[in-house]
Amino acid sequence: MSTLMNFTTTKTLLTATINSTTTTKVLTFHRRLTCSAAATPRLVPNPPDLIKWVRREGGFVHPSVRIAESGPYGLGLVASEEIPKGSQLIGLPEHVPLRFPVVESGGGDEACVGLVNLARYVPEELWAMRLGLKLLQERAKTGSFWWPYISNLPETFTVPIFFSGDDIKNLQYAPLLYQVNKRCRFLLDFEKEVRREVEDVKFEDHPFGGRDVDASSLGWAMSAVSSRAFRLHGKALQNGNSGDVPMMLPLIDMCNHSFNPNAEIVQEQGSGDPKMLVKVVAGMNIKEREHMTLNYGCLNNDFFLLDYGFVVPSNPYDCIELKYDGGLFDAASMAAGVSNPNFSSPAPWQQQILSGLNLDGDQALLKVTLGGPEVVEGRLLAALRALLTNDAEAVQKHDLNTLKSLSVKAPLGLANETAVLRTLLALCVIALSHFPTKIMEDETLLKNDVSTSMELALQFRIQKKSVIIDVMRDLTKRVKLLSSNESLAS
Repeated sequence: MSTLMNFTTTKTLLTATINSTTTTKVLTFHRRLTCSAAATPRLVPNPPDLIKWVRREGGFVHPSVRIAESGPYGLGLVASEEIPKGSQLIGLPEHVPLRFPVVESGGGDEACVGLVNLARYVPEELWAMRLGLKLLQERAKTGSFWWPYISNLPETFTVPIFFSGDDIKNLQYAPLLYQVNKRCRFLLDFEKEVRREVEDVKFEDHPFGGRDVDASSLGWAMSAVSSRAFRLHGKALQNGNSGDVPMMLPLIDMCNHSFNPNAEIVQEQGSGDPKMLVKVVAGMNIKEREHMTLNYGCLNNDFFLLDYGFVVPSNPYDCIELKYDGGLFDAASMAAGVSNPNFSSPAPWQQQILSGLNLDGDQALLKVTLGGPEVVEGRLLAALRALLTNDAEAVQKHDLNTLKSLSVKAPLGLANETAVLRTLLALCVIALSHFPTKIMEDETLLKNDVSTSMELALQFRIQKKSVIIDVMRDLTKRVKLLSSNESLAS
């Protein structure tokens, strides 16, 4: 069995990322498996046949399901002939999914207990690292039950924690830069915690079989889990109670992503049989040579790139983040021709509304978004409507849900709504100006022979700029409609 890889090169990239960032309608996507053309696609050159292993362990795989290349995008599951809707594609018995161990009080071997102790250093938002510890343990274990699965995993991942420092900066988007920097810092700090915890542990009790685990091997494991795991019903780590539990599902995790998937996961609990069975079922007829797809979730491109290592073109759920800041919003309103905006010094009744929207106070959530299904986040819209009027009585006639809805036409009057939309347009212009390049420049660069990470960075920032432009088009139409209504009224 292969030992833990030498991660010297990727560890250098992790360190470079830290240094650089601190100073600084086809909706189907097939996962890339390599970070460069020279990288080995899978962990070992000739891994065991995964389909045969699943069947040998009591699982089911439809006779027409094949593992196949998906052009330049790596591997996926393909139908060798047409598969009717409702057909079971894959079934996994309870013992096949890879889960973090649940240790009962006073039970479990020392290696397992050590793993649970290490998991306590992992924040909830980085849940993938917890299961990643179990993945590393099994990867290091000679004769691991899951080796046929693990050996089929990609050797490298295209998530930004493994980008070079320059390609991190090429993302050009502060919220994602912050998240990448945060993850890299965590991995470098967690490496120290792991080394400290296992320093004096006996070899037979060592959670990783005596192998050295560094920041890059931890990053590999976290990326493997974040890009492939599913949250399914099972026993939770914290208290042993039932809940949503991250699991790695061999073979099933080779299904690629689509917002219009042709397959779905079904979890069954047999009556009289406590053993859980995870199935994938065809949600529609799957044509010959068609790839099998699942919906990974209605996520924006920040999550897709950060956790899965790809960018979805024309993603209907993509959005941009802004910070609710009085000075910024005053400047945007004045640029839009609005006189005397109140964002920096709201009246007491306006401050009360902001508190109700969780945009004011010690625990305020100041992150607001533009784009996605809402076009304008409801909290942001309600705040603008309330702060761009001095008529407290008119505002108090409406509940917050009305003020948060863009489909409600000018609840506080045409003049107020026009001021709101123009302020939003000015905010879009400001957001767009934070990108140092234009879409046409990015598209020209994309035509060149660039690295995979640079290609992803270009695709990501093109999509972010496209979101802003789409929002501006939508808002401009609404302003024109209001203007025509105002003309008719006068």
